[in-house]
Amino acid sequence: MRILFRVFLLIAVCSIAGEVRSADNANLQNILIDRGDVTLHGKIFLAENSEMHPTILLLNGFPGNETDVIGLGARLSKEGYNVLTFNYSGTFQSEGEWSFNNSQQDIQAAFDYLMAPENITKFRIDTSQIVLGGWSFGGGMAMTYAIDHPEVRSVFSIAGTDHGKFVREYFYDQEYASIIDEIFDEYKAPSGPVRFANGAMPREASAEKVMEILNSTLYLKMNASQLRDRNILLIGGFDDLNNPIEDHMLPLYRELKRVKSNRVQLVAFQDAHPFRDTREPLADSLISWMKDIAKQKAQSLSRY
Repeated sequence: MRILFRVFLLIAVCSIAGEVRSADNANLQNILIDRGDVTLHGKIFLAENSEMHPTILLLNGFPGNETDVIGLGARLSKEGYNVLTFNYSGTFQSEGEWSFNNSQQDIQAAFDYLMAPENITKFRIDTSQIVLGGWSFGGGMAMTYAIDHPEVRSVFSIAGTDHGKFVREYFYDQEYASIIDEIFDEYKAPSGPVRFANGAMPREASAEKVMEILNSTLYLKMNASQLRDRNILLIGGFDDLNNPIEDHMLPLYRELKRVKSNRVQLVAFQDAHPFRDTREPLADSLISWMKDIAKQKAQSLSRY
C-alpha cells in the first residue's frame, strides 16, 4: 500500500502539470504579488464581461505547478468567477523559501493583492464575494488560514491535507516517513522546484517543532470549533490514496458536526487524488455551493 501511495503521488504531481498546459488561457494574466521581502509569481483567470465578479483565491497543491489547479481556474472563469492562483514562496519562480509559515504569509499577501484598490478596478473584483480554497496541500493551507482569520467566511478544501494528521503519521510510521523523505528529496532544489527553509523538510523538524505543529491551527480536526460559523465545503475522493477521505476529510467533517456546525457540506466522488475523471461534476458542485452562499447572503441583506 505504501509503494502504491508513492506511485500515485508522483503520477498525480507530474500528470496534472502536463494536463493543464493545454487549458484555454484567453483570459489569463500573469501577476506578481509583493510579500514585502519576496515576490510571488501568480496568475489570474478573468471572468468575461464588464461586471464586478466574485473572486476565488485558489491554492495549489505541493509543490504545485505554474499553470492551473486541477483545471479549475480555466473552468470557473467561464462561469463568471475570477480565479487567482500563485506559486508558494520558494517554489518555481517565486522568491524566498518554502515552509508552512511562509505559505500562510503568502496567502495573506494574495488577499492584500486582491484588496488593493487598483486591482479591484483592473480585475473587476467584488470584494464582498471573495472565497478561499485549495486542493491537496492547498486545501489544508486554506482551512488553517481560515481558522486564524475569522474574516474569511467561506472556505473549501478539495482532497485537503490535515497537516497535523500528516505530521503525526510521519513521526509515528517509519515506513511512511522514508517514503515522504524520498519524495521531498526529489522536490528539493536545484534538481527539484522547491527551495526549503531551514527546518522545513519533515526530517529536519525537531521534537519541539513537531509539538508546535500538533498544537497549532495546522491540525484541522483539533481546531474545528473555530470554523463552525463558516461556510465550508469539503470535497474528497473515495479512491484517493494520497489523502484518504477517511483520514483527512471525514474526521474534520465529523468534528465540525459535533461542534454544531450547520454550514458544512461534504461531497465525495469515485475518483483518485487528481480527480481526473470527475473534474466537471467537481466544478459543478463548487459552483452550486458558491451560488447558494451568494443567494443566502442576498436574502439576509433583503431583510434589512
